[in-house]
Amino acid sequence: MNKLDNKIIVVTGGNGLLGKSFISHIENEGGTAINADINCKDQLDKNEINLDITSTESIDVKINLIIKHYGRIDGWVNNAYPRTEDWGAKFEDIPFKSWEKNVSWQMNSYFYCMQKVLEIMKNKETGSFINISSIYGTIGPDFDVYDKTNMTMPAAYSAIKGGINSLTKYLASYYGKSNLRVNCVSPGGVLNNQPQSFIDSYEKKVPLGRMATPNDIAPSVVFLLSDQSKYITGHNLIIDGGWTAI
Repeated sequence: MNKLDNKIIVVTGGNGLLGKSFISHIENEGGTAINADINCKDQLDKNEINLDITSTESIDVKINLIIKHYGRIDGWVNNAYPRTEDWGAKFEDIPFKSWEKNVSWQMNSYFYCMQKVLEIMKNKETGSFINISSIYGTIGPDFDVYDKTNMTMPAAYSAIKGGINSLTKYLASYYGKSNLRVNCVSPGGVLNNQPQSFIDSYEKKVPLGRMATPNDIAPSVVFLLSDQSKYITGHNLIIDGGWTAI
């Protein structure tokens, strides 16, 4: 028997780097993975739905559509990663309006999805909710790895992920009596065509000696969605090759 047989699971941002791997691994374990992405069309026969998580109206409409078509939601993965065009500006150059918008688009959309979906799950007294966070919601960045590149770690990213980590614990406590589980998965650096100088600098700091791939992250998402983790809630599972261990 597969880990996710007969489970209906929504993955926001399913067209993204991590999202595609999550979808694939969920399907390989027998689950129905619904790709809820702004770049999808409403094609429920293909388990795809157009969702703009920056819009509460879109979230309301598409959750109702999912429930009407599939009958329930057993798992939800908050994975979508909307951001402004100036995302990645240095701290001193960040316009306040940009900061506000990124916090609203990312953190507030995660909140709204959790509020709506957990209340639906509560009616059946079962469900697993996962927030995709980051090691930078737990620790500060090492800016030395960005030397010789135009990259930096956006300040809003750390604030958003740290907030999501804390809200996850709050909701794990709040909904525990309803048998709902709420957890975080916090990847370290994921290989994604970064400059070679960054990759080299980053990998020198990782005990396992390499950056992550999406396939390093997805199996843990499957585990937390499955009944094998039925006594795990309020946990932040860090998957970073040992980066935060040193």
